[in-house]
Amino acid sequence: MTFIKVALAATLAMLGASAQAADAQLIAKGEYLTRAADCEACHTTPGGKPFTGGLAFQLPFGTLYSPNITPDTATGIGSWSDDDFVSALQKGVGKDGKHYYPAFPYTSYTLMPREDILAIKAYLFSMAPVSQPPKDNTIGFPFNQRWGMAFWNRVFAGDKRFVPDPQQSAEWNRGAYLVEGPGHCGECHSPRNLFQAVDSSKSLAGAAIGNWQAYNISSDKSHGVGGWPRDVLARYLATGQAPGYAMAGGPMSDVVEHSLRFLTPADIQAVAVYLQASPARSEGIIRPPVAVNDGPLAPGDGLGRKVFVDACAGCHRLDGQGNQTSVATLTGLKTLNDPSGTNMIAVLLAGHYPYTFGPQQKMPDFAQSYSNKELAAVSTFVLRRFGATDARITEQQVARSRASALH
Repeated sequence: MTFIKVALAATLAMLGASAQAADAQLIAKGEYLTRAADCEACHTTPGGKPFTGGLAFQLPFGTLYSPNITPDTATGIGSWSDDDFVSALQKGVGKDGKHYYPAFPYTSYTLMPREDILAIKAYLFSMAPVSQPPKDNTIGFPFNQRWGMAFWNRVFAGDKRFVPDPQQSAEWNRGAYLVEGPGHCGECHSPRNLFQAVDSSKSLAGAAIGNWQAYNISSDKSHGVGGWPRDVLARYLATGQAPGYAMAGGPMSDVVEHSLRFLTPADIQAVAVYLQASPARSEGIIRPPVAVNDGPLAPGDGLGRKVFVDACAGCHRLDGQGNQTSVATLTGLKTLNDPSGTNMIAVLLAGHYPYTFGPQQKMPDFAQSYSNKELAAVSTFVLRRFGATDARITEQQVARSRASALH
């Protein structure tokens, strides 16, 4: 009898250890997919606790705030069933039939299979619950009637899982799943139609995100990333750095910070492969020639040069190279070939403060130390010197970007 008890106890212990190992594997998988889906960036306010929500999304019809997705039962998702969670990500309909707006990218997450979605849920539920009541959305009538999203979903939202293309390689299919599914790249890098649905005919062609521009990342060689060396594109995705091509800033910097840098090298490579094989979209800003316009200044441009020499030349040389590191290279950047100066102005106002990379990638903000007139002048100087357009940025453009950043 004693032998049977000992054997039973040993068997139960083995089963328990096996279950714990399975749970640990599921949570680890969920953590990876949560990173790939960039959940933290949208569900965390600057300086706030991760996944507690409250981040504002400015839409044409009002402001939405992301919800708390910690396992708190009162203010988070702690009382959600597996079916509730899967329905939210695949159909945009959460607990108690609550419809979500497409600012939550369920139109991309719908490609994820149930097992991947439940792995994300397992990871979120492994964290400590945080009590953080949601902020009230400020959406005007009739857009505040969530039931109306049922009709929107019928027209614009699919309810289909990702199916690999047998004509493509395993690497291409992995990249397609990551880009179109959890990574939801097209949600930011594609324009939207009148009904705020992604315009599939212009997928990855670029779009405005607040006071930033998400650039064309299609395979087009001039407007997109088709002309980038594969290793340069992979480096950019993993680190946000591609001297002479692009440097991640604003929302894209957040994507690198919270999501892309955690992907395996194989997955980063798969994303690069898929992007460089995507339909080419000949729209948006093209990469400028790697050259410097060293001609005489236009009348009135002396202020811009002075501000550059005083505030910028410590890191960025007048020949377009980085003063101490190649990360500060200005020549070849698409940002400096945009005649509207959208991202140029935004980065001057906001700076660039990645938390996890070295100090060589940090840039101070100049919103308080320089006036709209001075920032317009230095933007004009930089765009004309390192781009290929005859841009002139106005004080009004800087003021609009400044106001947009405050909302």
